[in-house]
Amino acid sequence: MTLKYYQDNAQTFFDGTVNVDMSSLYETFTQYLAPGARVLDAGCGSGRDAKAFLGMGYQVEAFDASPAMVGLAREHTGLPVQLMTFADVDWKEEFDGIWCCASLLHVPAVELPGVMRRLADALKLGGVWYVSFKYGDGEREVDGRWFTDMDEDDLNTLVSSLTAIEVGDVWLTQDKRPDRKEIWVNGILRKKDCN
Repeated sequence: MTLKYYQDNAQTFFDGTVNVDMSSLYETFTQYLAPGARVLDAGCGSGRDAKAFLGMGYQVEAFDASPAMVGLAREHTGLPVQLMTFADVDWKEEFDGIWCCASLLHVPAVELPGVMRRLADALKLGGVWYVSFKYGDGEREVDGRWFTDMDEDDLNTLVSSLTAIEVGDVWLTQDKRPDRKEIWVNGILRKKDCN
């Protein structure tokens, strides 16, 4: 369902998101990264964020589940963006940072704990992980896309099931797109240095 939406609307989605100024969120994330750190943009969409991190000197890997979005992201970033889903993630302690901007929100709630464990496994000890969800509670389908909404308590509960991950900070922001009034819950997660 969600995948079909992005296949059918890839260019429209790309055009509506690729130039959104995310610098304040980048700063919150990158303050924890050493120069040249290895970053995974998980569910990269247009490739906007992957390109930004590349421009900051980080080693970037990116993936998306939509073939059409992968094509656009490859063209935009010059990176070999991979076609894969969260279920395909099998890296082990390879990334200093993981960026999940508006991507995990498409994972059904019943699948989220398993997806979170896979991503946690991909993060190096001491690594940082950014996540964002539309603010709310429950699941819904809107115009052919599935959304799992979160509030602060939901996010803390989700992360509490991951023994190696701790919540560093949780905060709310308004959508960065000028035509949107939605509220987002953002989280900075950290992987503990020792289990």
